[in-house]
Amino acid sequence: MKAVISRTPGELGLEEVQAPRPDTGEVVVHVHAAALNPVDAQTLDGLYHDLGMITQPDGVGLGWDAAGVVLEVGAGVSEVTPGDRVALLSHGVDKALGALAQQVVVPVGAVAILPEGLPFDMAATVPLNGLTAWQAVDRLGEPDGRVLVTGAAGAVGALACVFAKERGWEVVGLARPGDEEFVRSLGVDFAPQLGDGPVDAALDAAVLPERVLEVVRDGGRYVGVIPPAVPEPRRGITPTAVFVQPDQIVLQRLLDRAAAGELPLRIAARFPFDDIVAAMRMARVSGLRGRVVLSVD
Repeated sequence: MKAVISRTPGELGLEEVQAPRPDTGEVVVHVHAAALNPVDAQTLDGLYHDLGMITQPDGVGLGWDAAGVVLEVGAGVSEVTPGDRVALLSHGVDKALGALAQQVVVPVGAVAILPEGLPFDMAATVPLNGLTAWQAVDRLGEPDGRVLVTGAAGAVGALACVFAKERGWEVVGLARPGDEEFVRSLGVDFAPQLGDGPVDAALDAAVLPERVLEVVRDGGRYVGVIPPAVPEPRRGITPTAVFVQPDQIVLQRLLDRAAAGELPLRIAARFPFDDIVAAMRMARVSGLRGRVVLSVD
């Protein structure tokens, strides 16, 4: 089968590799659609190699989320069966095979059933973005006033705005002026720039740690989405960041909401699998609204 592999930082290829087999508690999924995310570009650029987080001797597989059909299940798996339509999270940066592949193997706890009517391409945008936003809002803790969500027009930021508002936060979304209509459509306030007064908390989906921390009140809260980019504690603020984890129950809930049209999901472009280089180039475009999705099959 074919899979996207980076043998050395900066090099990207679509290669023939051995098809995976499931171990106990694992599921092999035949991928129909897979999404590109900023973490894929960061991995390709060598960020996680430099941090010592990648130890694969023969290259690293890219891709975190995909949707497709269950092909095979390992011993002890009862939650899904071959033929089920699912979405999945291929967790971690240190893996020989990721979700950008014709087949991927993951623990059964990282997959959830697709509701009727939710297409593969849209479903593929849900796992990483949805779980990251959900878990970041969880990490904020109990609502306590006004929270600033940066990157509010992005895939993670928009979902975080929705989830934080539902939890009871007063939400202000930071985004470019041209995104005001979209951000306000999420039911939150809009800010085109930082500095309109202190906020009680910040969820920094745009990864602007030092600048964002300046507008959080003394003793407030800061949650980021890239653990290595967490700023130092100051003024009674102890910054933290979410490193997304699989969660079958929450993923199922998010997919059900996506099928019901309750989540702000957007696809910026679709590419055939063979055009991975062009797809990665587009995924790096600053200000891209929506995910780049590969049609794998």
